[in-house]
Amino acid sequence: MSLTDKAIEQIRELIRTGALPPGSKLPPEPDLAAQLGLSRNLAREAVKALAVARVLEVRRGDGTYVTSLQPSLLLEGLGGAVELLQGDSVALQDLMEVRRLLEPMATALAATRISDEQLAEVKRHLDAMREAREDVERLNVHDAAFHRAVVAATGNETLLALLEGISGRTLRARIWRGLVDDMAAGRTLAEHEAIFDALSTRDATLSQAAALLHVNNTEQWLKEHLRSGEPLPFGTTTGK
Repeated sequence: MSLTDKAIEQIRELIRTGALPPGSKLPPEPDLAAQLGLSRNLAREAVKALAVARVLEVRRGDGTYVTSLQPSLLLEGLGGAVELLQGDSVALQDLMEVRRLLEPMATALAATRISDEQLAEVKRHLDAMREAREDVERLNVHDAAFHRAVVAATGNETLLALLEGISGRTLRARIWRGLVDDMAAGRTLAEHEAIFDALSTRDATLSQAAALLHVNNTEQWLKEHLRSGEPLPFGTTTGK
């Protein structure tokens, strides 16, 4: 562990123990360095690293604060990492596999917790998908919003942040699916309608099965397309 890593860990420990709770202001740099037994340079580097990780927020002219530490904030960087991984076909398949493991279970959980208002929001996105079936890009925007509304109904912010990072970044893959497969829009709508119908009955098992079928179909399409040796148009190569 480098000296900077040790400095980062010391500040994290202050946050973990509650000495620096969410929203609190850090001592001025000289005081923080003295408190931790660090040089000012090490304290500065540690603060910069934690600011990049969204643990700290540097407000110019005001000071440095601990952020809200909400999962959606701390896991924000996941989406950027996933974006980079889309250049690797193996990594992209791994991401789809992770989605298959998480999203059906999340949908099952949503079925047990979803409110009438949340169900109505899911339906609004489903209706918008029906209207946009001839517009691939709009269809997929509402597709992503549909899934976000479902997972949000679990009330589990960490799960939502994880799936947003993984699934939200596969949007371009879904758009390309629509462009190369003129039957995709119809199948996608049918699969989403099945998920909504299962959620409407608050049936967790049926909701999980409907979501699993949907994700599995997308995953199988991706594998077949990669197996064909044709490159995907958003930077993914099939040679890895």
